Amino acid sequence: MAASKSQGRLFALFLAGGTVLCGGIAYVASGTGRLLSLVGAAIMVASLAGFLKIKPLEGETPLQSSPETMKWIGAGVAALGWVVTNGGRIVIALLGIGVTLFGILYVLPAAFNKTAFWKKPAGTSARAGLTRMAGKVTMEQGFTPTPSAMESARMESAR
Repeated sequence: MAASKSQGRLFALFLAGGTVLCGGIAYVASGTGRLLSLVGAAIMVASLAGFLKIKPLEGETPLQSSPETMKWIGAGVAALGWVVTNGGRIVIALLGIGVTLFGILYVLPAAFNKTAFWKKPAGTSARAGLTRMAGKVTMEQGFTPTPSAMESARMESAR
C-alpha cells in the first residue's frame, strides 16, 4: 500500500509496465510482441528509477530491528502452516479417491449383479422383447433381423 501520492503513481506505473511486459512475452514471436516487451521493460525501469528517486524522502523506518531468531521462527511457522494445509488436502483427496474407487469397484457391481439377466432362473425372460415358445427364443417382429442365405438354407433343411 502506498504511503504517498508519488509512491501510488509509481506503483501503478510498475503494474502497468509489468502487464505490458507480460503481454509482450506472451507474443514474443511477433513484431508487436517484441515491441510490447521493450515498452514494458522501459516502463518498469522508469518506475524503478522513480522508486529509487523518492526513497530518501521516506525518512527513517519507525520500527526497530527485530531479533533474527524470531524472524526464522515466524517463517518456519508459516511454512509449517502451508505443509499442514497441503498435507490435509492430500489426505482428504486420497480419501475421496478411495471412496470413489470403493463405490465403483464394489458397491455398483454388487447392486447391478443382483438383477443381472444371466442370473434369472431358466424359463423366465430377462428382457421385455424376448419370449419363450416351444424351446425357442423369439423376438418381436420389429427387432428380428432378416435371415441370411445360409440361415434360410438351414431352416429349410430342418423342416
